[in-house]
Amino acid sequence: MSGSRIPRALAGAVLGMALGLAESLFLLAAAPACLVPALRPVAARGLARLTAMERARLSRFFGLDTSRENGGYAFLAARAALGLLGGYACTSLLFLALLFLAGGTWALLWGRAEPIPLELPGVNLVTSSDVVGLSSGALLLVVSALLVLGMAALERRVAVHFLGPDGGELMRRRIAELTATRSGIVRAVDDERRRIERDLHDGVQQRGVALAMLLGRARHSSDEEQVHELVAQAYTESRRLLDELRSVAWRIYPTALDELGLRAALAGVAERSPVPVTVHDGLSGRLVSEVETALYFVVREAITNAVKHAGAHDILVVLSEDERTVSVAISDDGKGGADPSGGGLSGLARRVLALDGTFTVDSPPGGPTRVTAMLPKAPPCG
Repeated sequence: MSGSRIPRALAGAVLGMALGLAESLFLLAAAPACLVPALRPVAARGLARLTAMERARLSRFFGLDTSRENGGYAFLAARAALGLLGGYACTSLLFLALLFLAGGTWALLWGRAEPIPLELPGVNLVTSSDVVGLSSGALLLVVSALLVLGMAALERRVAVHFLGPDGGELMRRRIAELTATRSGIVRAVDDERRRIERDLHDGVQQRGVALAMLLGRARHSSDEEQVHELVAQAYTESRRLLDELRSVAWRIYPTALDELGLRAALAGVAERSPVPVTVHDGLSGRLVSEVETALYFVVREAITNAVKHAGAHDILVVLSEDERTVSVAISDDGKGGADPSGGGLSGLARRVLALDGTFTVDSPPGGPTRVTAMLPKAPPCG
């Protein structure tokens, strides 16, 4: 459990102990009430209210998904027993810890410490009551905190068993997720096609028209010197046209990605970038084609956004992997404020989600911006 979750888990477990007492009292009252038909609706409302309070606590402090409609009396009984037993044990330990700490502090401050012999096998030690009291109190506090964390783990198990999504709900969610990612990748492909059309129209086509006009003027000119000048201009324009075609082809899909792999393709991105780009490659080898392609486009789009919109002066790309996943993080020192719902970033998110990955953008106003994508090494089948 991470450091940021420990205080929330402790607070949630302590609140659960308090709720355990209320739930126990309710169950004691609800048992005879359920035998009376007129009182059953009242008991049902109490059950629903306590269950709703538990849902809110589990979601707030433990981040649990409690999508099942109602855990019933069985859930409340398990929760009440867990809360009471845990509360009794933790309260007893905490009370003893406070007694030891108070006694040790009294002896330390007012000089009432008395020597206490500690007989161990082969060792004779003499210590004082203040040391024993303070150390014992501190140890009991640690044990109390560990017990509360153990209670939090049991809370999660009980909640998942009674209130967590069942197999049918998980399958429905998976179907909805696949439907959304499929439509998302279709939109991403359509957006990419429109961008290619704009690149061809605004770049390649315009240079082709300029080249045709220069050659037409040279063809109809009778001035030999002017013809040479127009041909020279047409040659320069043809070189620019070829560069534009290479650039468009590279933006569509770099051949280096298939032939040499992700490392070489990202080296090309860094070389073409107008600002310094540092790439830390922590990959042990080549990845499957779909994953390499997704990572490449994430890096390229993030660098393009950092240069064009964030005014970045330095960009860092870090590739890493573990046994099951591979991830990339792109950080820049720009002005921040990137919109994850924008055309480029949302298209990347759809591409990553289609491979069962995760895509996050952290870009507060003023920067820095960090774009992260994590993908499974084995893409989903189908």
